Amino acid sequence: MKLWTLGLALALSAVGASAQAACTQAPLKGRDAYVRGSLNGWAADEAWRMAWRCDHYELIAAPKGEHQFKLADDDWSADADWGAEPGARARPVRAEGNALFLRGSPLEAQFDGTPKRFELRFAQGLTQPRFRMSDCQAKPPLGDTQLYLRGTMNNWAALDDYAFRWHCDAYVLNVDLKNRHDFKIGDAAWGKPSIVAANAAGEAATEAQGGNGNFQRSFQGEHTLTLRFDAQGRPALTIGPKTFSDGSDNKITDATALAVRFDSRSSEHKEPFGAQPKGTAFQFRVWADVPGLKAVTLVVERRELVGNQEKLEYHPLARVAMKPQPHGLGTRFEGEYRFDAIGVYGYWFEVETAQGRYALQNNKDSIYWTREKGSMGSAVIEALPENPKRIRRYRQTVHLPDLRVPDWASDIVYYYVFPERFRNGDKTNDPQPGRSKYQDHGVEVHGKWLERPFRPGDSGDAIHNNDFFGGDLAGLIDKLDDIRALGANALYLTPVFRAASNHKYDTGDYLQIDPGFGSNADFERLTREAARRGMRVIPDTSLNHVGSDSPYFDRFGNFGGKTGAFANGKPNPSSPYFDWFKFDLSKTDPNQQYQGWVGVGDLPELDKSSESWRRFAYKDDTSVTRTWQRRGAAGWRMDVAPWVPDDFWREWSAVVKQENRQALTVAETWFDASKYFLGDTFDSTMNYIFRNAVLDFAAGGKASSVYQSLELTRESYPAPMLQASMSLLSTHDQARALHAFGIANDPHTDPKVDPAKLAEAKQRLRLAVLFQMSFPGAPTVYYGDEVGVGGGDDPYNRATYPWPDEGGKPDLALRAEFQRLIALRHAHPVLRRGTLEAPLHLDDHLIALQRTLGTTQALVVLNNDRKPRTLRLTLPAGQRWADALAPGVGATVNAQSELTITVPPLFGRVLIHTTK
Repeated sequence: MKLWTLGLALALSAVGASAQAACTQAPLKGRDAYVRGSLNGWAADEAWRMAWRCDHYELIAAPKGEHQFKLADDDWSADADWGAEPGARARPVRAEGNALFLRGSPLEAQFDGTPKRFELRFAQGLTQPRFRMSDCQAKPPLGDTQLYLRGTMNNWAALDDYAFRWHCDAYVLNVDLKNRHDFKIGDAAWGKPSIVAANAAGEAATEAQGGNGNFQRSFQGEHTLTLRFDAQGRPALTIGPKTFSDGSDNKITDATALAVRFDSRSSEHKEPFGAQPKGTAFQFRVWADVPGLKAVTLVVERRELVGNQEKLEYHPLARVAMKPQPHGLGTRFEGEYRFDAIGVYGYWFEVETAQGRYALQNNKDSIYWTREKGSMGSAVIEALPENPKRIRRYRQTVHLPDLRVPDWASDIVYYYVFPERFRNGDKTNDPQPGRSKYQDHGVEVHGKWLERPFRPGDSGDAIHNNDFFGGDLAGLIDKLDDIRALGANALYLTPVFRAASNHKYDTGDYLQIDPGFGSNADFERLTREAARRGMRVIPDTSLNHVGSDSPYFDRFGNFGGKTGAFANGKPNPSSPYFDWFKFDLSKTDPNQQYQGWVGVGDLPELDKSSESWRRFAYKDDTSVTRTWQRRGAAGWRMDVAPWVPDDFWREWSAVVKQENRQALTVAETWFDASKYFLGDTFDSTMNYIFRNAVLDFAAGGKASSVYQSLELTRESYPAPMLQASMSLLSTHDQARALHAFGIANDPHTDPKVDPAKLAEAKQRLRLAVLFQMSFPGAPTVYYGDEVGVGGGDDPYNRATYPWPDEGGKPDLALRAEFQRLIALRHAHPVLRRGTLEAPLHLDDHLIALQRTLGTTQALVVLNNDRKPRTLRLTLPAGQRWADALAPGVGATVNAQSELTITVPPLFGRVLIHTTK
């Protein structure tokens, strides 16, 4: 279920109105500027190097005592040695600033140990230099709270790429964005004191000052956001051209430090590879091929990740002094560490050379949806930061020896259905205007199956999620043969339990199928009919929240108004469900008396620590979990898993496996799901990292960049979990694949779609599907993708299936291509269960992968260019490779051990070789 942050969107017209001049190049042209004086022995000390910040040199420092100093480059060059007006004595620093002169007298000041800003500015080039020193705030107004830009540019998540940095007297952040975005500023937990949002006038304000709306801004490229607070705690937000340099571009010149090497995917540096069971001892090797490497310490920490990445902390565990060994002209350091408990750990290396101490750490790659940076692999060395939170850790997953993943999970091809929009098989159970209710409103029923879904402001009434088409379980049962013929062998259904909305995540009765979908008997019939065809059914529900229109809460009195925990809009302590929720009876506004999930009042959040709720959800013999597994469910997909405590999932998972050892558990997580893959909670996840990487690649993104997120999952996820994870392209929470390829609306309801653009978009979809079917994971076909259904964000990604008997025109040629690629996967076990090695080749357009299962190998080569590409790979001479997509076609490795492969535009090739 998608996290929606609700609020009034206000245009940032006043914010950032003061124009900022464009940045200029640093005038020293490759040389650095330093503060040099009695405070550092007049040396060009790295700690006193000034950073170029858009249009001036700047340094933040906290000296103490009386000192004289000048501004100069490394060599006291004739054109870079500045002081005050010439004379025999030092000149005092003036509050208004000092004009500077070449070969001038030293400046002099008394320092008290508090942070100061040193600024060196020029009128043009190196002319008319001027120095100014000013006080910084002793500490940020919000203390240690880390602020983030959170909005549509990052799915409202607190990601490191959008973390503000405190700089002297303001919070600053550089972004590189395009298009219009809604956003707020807040900490990782949306703590109320941290939130800065738009007030009714569109100005920045804290929540207590009326800041409740979303800012709205159109971005075009690089910008700097600057957030300041005045003495009364009133925020001011400025957005303008990029003017801030955070120092991350400061280059290390230490030759020894630059020569240090570590690669987490190379057996020369780390063994064994990837996720491993507890008790495993890992060998680490770090080296430099030049002299001067004095010491290397392996730093091991335990990661704590809570909620939707709101809390991310590393706790010290061990420091291992690595042992030196000769290594060519340099030194190799070796160390070992054994992980004796399951968890996700962080590790990095503290490196010491003659010139300083450094952090050898993870790289700066951004991972889709994931707060932490770094795709692992080759290390990056940087100066050891004062704040250890800025270190990018490598991550190590350590799991239970018995992972409990069902054996059949590696062979899944899902058909993913939003039941209300798939097929109306029983018109007698359709919702009826005037009779059916949505909370305290009526419902809307579409007159035509192929109409666009309603969205307030575009069509329909002013209420969200109350429009219905009539899809049901009977329609799904009617089309099981079609789904099986496509090649799917598992059904994933978004919620089917009773609920007021069309999406059913606002559960009204966990033990009853929604009347608009049929009956409990219909669900059991669906599971039986699916099993007859070799298919399994995975239902979906939320154990994190219910609907406000439910017998458990009964806000609107639709269930008698007596037993709900908030019956008729009032807290009801006598309710048997009262302790399922958290109430604040000190508030007078009913909307403030309970906690809605992410602030959405329609979805009262459950108190997961409530013992009576846990008994109802999974512990009792008649619990939700046990009941539906006994009615035929082959497992579960659990909505918004990160909002539910880990101990809840551990207990719940044990019950699922107790009922059926071969049941499958799937977590809805969008970020790196390693913490759920320790063997005690989930078997699988909805792999949104895969989705974004593949869609970006198929849309023409740089292959070598987008693939790094997939390398992270290869290294972090245990192989059985990676193979079981849902390989998504389209979902009910994100725009459909065709939308990502440039088709804004559903072609089945929009006659204005450009045929040429649509044809190319469908070819890009074929490329994405080939990627799906040849990569580890459980390929997931969102209903209608296979016949060309499109659509943007909710609700347009939930369009109806274009059945011919409803007037639709499904693209049967596209369906046949889906069918062919799914059959390819079923025909070759190596594509389902084979190991995945590091890419054989990555460039701007090509990805070449190797899969291995026993004596069989597969080469998968994918091309996102509009023209054919030729690739030459080095392989054992004489090997014969058969083209799995073109029977009778093959290729042989020549005597020079070279295999030449020509890859068609916007598609790929799959070659199979079996050793006799």
